[in-house]
Amino acid sequence: MSEPALADDMTASRARPQPAASGCELTVVAPTFNERANVARLVEKLDAALDGVGWELIVVDDDSPDGTAAAVKDIAAVDRRVRCLRRVGRRGLAGAVIEGALASASPFVAVIDADMQHDETLLPQMLNTLRGGDVDLVVGSRYLEAAGLEKGLSPIRKLGSQAATALARKALKAEVSDPVSGFFMIRRECVDRVAAKLQPSGFKILFDIIASQDQPLRVRELPYAFQAREAGESKMGGRVALEYLGLVLAKLSGDLISPRMVFFGLVGASGLVVHMVALWAVQAALPFAWAQGLAAVTAMTSNYVVNNLVTYRDRRLKGWRLLTGYLRFCLLCSVGLAANVAVGAELHAHGVAWPLAGLAGAACGAVWNYVSTYLGVW
Repeated sequence: MSEPALADDMTASRARPQPAASGCELTVVAPTFNERANVARLVEKLDAALDGVGWELIVVDDDSPDGTAAAVKDIAAVDRRVRCLRRVGRRGLAGAVIEGALASASPFVAVIDADMQHDETLLPQMLNTLRGGDVDLVVGSRYLEAAGLEKGLSPIRKLGSQAATALARKALKAEVSDPVSGFFMIRRECVDRVAAKLQPSGFKILFDIIASQDQPLRVRELPYAFQAREAGESKMGGRVALEYLGLVLAKLSGDLISPRMVFFGLVGASGLVVHMVALWAVQAALPFAWAQGLAAVTAMTSNYVVNNLVTYRDRRLKGWRLLTGYLRFCLLCSVGLAANVAVGAELHAHGVAWPLAGLAGAACGAVWNYVSTYLGVW
């Protein structure tokens, strides 16, 4: 064989990854939480849609209390194409997708919800598109056709989805109509190379994968109609929206800040409000230093409770650990509290108005509080 022909063969081999030794060409990853009623139906639909394809299904379950993992394992006992990864102590669609993709040896990985809102009949077309070798990522888009969002979302969620998509497009600076889609297929190597950069919390894993690449992905989009879920309940809510906002801000900063840091900052901002309200309530009745200290303790308590519920939800402290965590939180924040009171009192003593003195004091302890509590409490 001539050298040019050999080079052409090597290029074609790289462009068209070969199936794993097991003959599995495609891994379908389905993150689940309380989807027991849907998993058997999902396997049936994949079996029909992927006839003639070497495929496997990895269900990544976040320890669902409804027994989703047990149901998947029952199926896996009679169908070797099905696997279950049960995650204990970890939650989040993004993290589930990452772990599922990293557990795959197939050249191609698809992500699909278990709630039947995605069109599994599109998977063969996605796979054929990737087989061609000139595309890295195929996205099932809800925005290429007018009927894409007619059934699957309420009017309010439709507006929210459209707003999230517009924000993602601006942050990515990429021509992708649906960068927050939960239905896509990608070359596994494209996930492998950015896995360490991806944020395991949140729902918008596609946006994170695209934004984390050093080189732009070659993207193709295919239209589909988003359907109403067949069983179970949606996991979307206010926290998901905040997580997404944090992820976008993190990517806009070039990953200099993390989504968790964004949450901590937002909680800190709410703590400033609590601080100033408490200071206003007592500053006329107490010496300023005492009033500032009381306001700081009140804000610190508020910050601890909200951070435990929101920022560190995946590591939430409960029961006895909630109390001991609060004691550690207070101890670690004591340095920031001392600086807070000292700076505020000194500025006030030199004639600075109490609102500005209070804000300056509160700001001084912010950085220390984040670093120390991240390392020592959660």
